[in-house]
Amino acid sequence: MSSNHKIEDSLREAIISQPDVILDDNDVMQALIAANERAMGGNIVDLRGIAMDRLETRLDRLEDTHRSVIAAAYENLAGTNQIHRAILRMLDPLEFETFLRDLGGDVAQIMRVDVVKLVLESAQSDNDPTIKRLGDVLSVADPGFIDDYLTSGRGGNVRQVTLRGVQDSPASVYGDKAEWIRSEACLKLDFGNGRLPGLLILGSEDPHMFGPQQGTDLLGFFTGVFERIMRRWLS
Repeated sequence: MSSNHKIEDSLREAIISQPDVILDDNDVMQALIAANERAMGGNIVDLRGIAMDRLETRLDRLEDTHRSVIAAAYENLAGTNQIHRAILRMLDPLEFETFLRDLGGDVAQIMRVDVVKLVLESAQSDNDPTIKRLGDVLSVADPGFIDDYLTSGRGGNVRQVTLRGVQDSPASVYGDKAEWIRSEACLKLDFGNGRLPGLLILGSEDPHMFGPQQGTDLLGFFTGVFERIMRRWLS
């Protein structure tokens, strides 16, 4: 192949002295391959070029997957650290009332949610002064309320962790913040034999904060720790 166009001596020497610069530049290599295909004419099939295109496509997919895996790993690590910080904060209080206030304060901030609500089922009246003082965090419901809330009244199996979007949040749970809540994580609590269950609800104004497509392993661990802390207070 001949050409009347000559490369300047300085550019030619630079290429010869540093060929890796050309090989490492994707745009330059693509231009050289395209020029080579045009020079060969339309009647010749460049199998090597086709193979290279396919390899480049596979490499791009692998790089995208690699980036996604790394991003997921960082997100999982951040989530783990977040759960650990919230658990450590819950272990600090020496009084139950302080523990409950921290749920709606520091713990909510660490978990990056707008509302934390603890619902306890009880056959007794909710006229306890403590419940009235901590109404923003603690509420008492009739037996059966929790399963009914988690299944939206349809019955069926209830999971330990339920993540979902919400449209019409009940004021009985969220109070005056009900109209702003768009997603929630519902953690069903088992306090042991002979005790009615509880429910810890994390509510968010972000509709994408919680959803059924998300993993529940970390929140499952958080639920287990929370149950054990509550058993200590209830004993």
